[in-house]
Amino acid sequence: MGSTFILKVRTSLKSSQLFFHHGRPAFSSLQPPWALSMCSTEPSLTLGVRRIHRSSSGQTKSGQTEGQGGVRNSAIRRGEEDGAVNGGGDKRSAPWQRIHKSVFSAGTAKRTADILRRKAPLVCEDKDEEEPERRTARGAGRVQPPEQPLPSSEWKKLKESQGNPPRFEIQMMKALFISGGELDVAKSLLTFVATETGTLSYELLLRYLTLCVSSGHDAEVFDVYDIMRGSFPSLDTGASSLFIKAFSRTARWREALNILQELKKTFSPSSRNYGDIIAAAMQHGDTSTAWALYDELIDNGLSPHQETWETLFKVAGKKEGEEGMSAMSQAEQQERHLGILLHMRNNQIYPQQSLASSIKSWFESLTGQEWTGNWTTATPKGICRSCGSELESIQLTAEEYQQLKDRVMTDIIEGQDVFTKTTPEELQRFKLFVKRKPAFDVVVDGLNVANINKDKSKQSETLLVVVSELVDRQGLTVLVLGRKHMLRPSRSWDRHNMNLIQQKAHCFFTDNISEDDPFLLYATLHSGNHCRFVSRDLMRDHKACLPDGATRRLFFKWQRGHQLVVDGHVTAGRRVRFQSIPTYDTIVQTSGGNSWHIPYDDTEDRSTYEVPQHWLCLNKKL
Repeated sequence: MGSTFILKVRTSLKSSQLFFHHGRPAFSSLQPPWALSMCSTEPSLTLGVRRIHRSSSGQTKSGQTEGQGGVRNSAIRRGEEDGAVNGGGDKRSAPWQRIHKSVFSAGTAKRTADILRRKAPLVCEDKDEEEPERRTARGAGRVQPPEQPLPSSEWKKLKESQGNPPRFEIQMMKALFISGGELDVAKSLLTFVATETGTLSYELLLRYLTLCVSSGHDAEVFDVYDIMRGSFPSLDTGASSLFIKAFSRTARWREALNILQELKKTFSPSSRNYGDIIAAAMQHGDTSTAWALYDELIDNGLSPHQETWETLFKVAGKKEGEEGMSAMSQAEQQERHLGILLHMRNNQIYPQQSLASSIKSWFESLTGQEWTGNWTTATPKGICRSCGSELESIQLTAEEYQQLKDRVMTDIIEGQDVFTKTTPEELQRFKLFVKRKPAFDVVVDGLNVANINKDKSKQSETLLVVVSELVDRQGLTVLVLGRKHMLRPSRSWDRHNMNLIQQKAHCFFTDNISEDDPFLLYATLHSGNHCRFVSRDLMRDHKACLPDGATRRLFFKWQRGHQLVVDGHVTAGRRVRFQSIPTYDTIVQTSGGNSWHIPYDDTEDRSTYEVPQHWLCLNKKL
């Protein structure tokens, strides 16, 4: 703002006409290669390093979790006190189904990965111990920025001492950002470059802008904005997003609206772009603008960040008169906020604990309404431990079941890629087979179950024990899906065991190259809403084949209510235990508008296919 540095930069830029060609920077383009990640829909203040959503491609891979830190396992521990539960749809009670962890419970994948890591050979640990040394060696050649601002002559000497590398200033600015260097050092670097070359490249200014925004030097951001707008015909998404973030946290926040409008002409703004301005509008009392932007965000098919929702709940209730804007009435705001909760319900979104706390505070602050919020869990039978009300059932309605069945049959069983997993003849043969059989109670993925035991010589024995549990002890009608190679006597597949399995259960053996899952889904859904299936496969690939989010959520709900997973070791002569099937759905829910039950994230260990175990119970005094 009038500093000597800014004057030097502007003078240098003005005096150099060779740098620009028809109004464009000589630095190749407005989107330099290093800045491609900055031009994503979710720009970060760490030089374009995006936050990667953890994959859920396998339940035992380490690090594949999401969520917010907090207490773990208390719901499960409490559940053990309540005894056994009936998974629903059984012909009799299920003593074999004991309260235990579920593959769908938050943190299960992470805990499993930790157990496997502890069992890994010691050689792996030695490899990990060597890793810091390798990282240190790789980082030894990094550019070390000076601790104090340097005059141009000293910068020149420093550059020459390093062999005059062509990207010296870029690497130095990057090093300043990584090391949290002083802004004055960065300014002196820019002065040196402007003096030496007569100009500043887009890339260098963008890196300097990132440093300013991340360190909260908003006054400097304003200066960079003036320079870049005067020197370049347009801004990329990275620069625009950084300017939106910086302007939104100052009294000049309305200028961020103009930047957003310009951004929309060439790119689609991100959820973060909208969220920054929504937060600014709410904090300055302009609730109308905030909610208009929120509606636009939703209409564009974007998912708001948790921080955006938290701001809307936290700042709600601003008094009238701020910046000349009238606040929305409590009734209007209440309708808006309840709409957020319904959006979470419809999209199976779980608030993090900080957002859940803001929701609780908002309810309890409503004038003239006596709301009370409590942190709680549910019993295995789906009863809220705080208020005693019954949570929604995990079982699909007849309409939901038919809708899901039709979509699965169309998009998974008869989808375009189904015949990469089987043949038309085999699929037709299986359909006729199922049609001739009675409705099944349980469909068993034979190969998946047999592989529970790591001893390959006991595969057929393991499968026989599980089938015997379901047929002999439970009296259920069972279909076992297998592959033809299981019928060839071998060390793994004992002829006697396989004959007993075929005597006890209906069996269908596919070609060895076929996938079992489409057959398993077809038989289970064809048999009716009572039928369940036994498999450790979490079906994520098949869920992804479904055409829309609503159907995928129905599939996940059906899966959690129908999938039996063998729990622990399978040993001949002993009962087989299965992980508990919940009787209730884990979703935001309300009853008559006088109570709300909101499942929330309080753990770092929740993968995308897992559900929280803790709830916020809200009740209105009548």
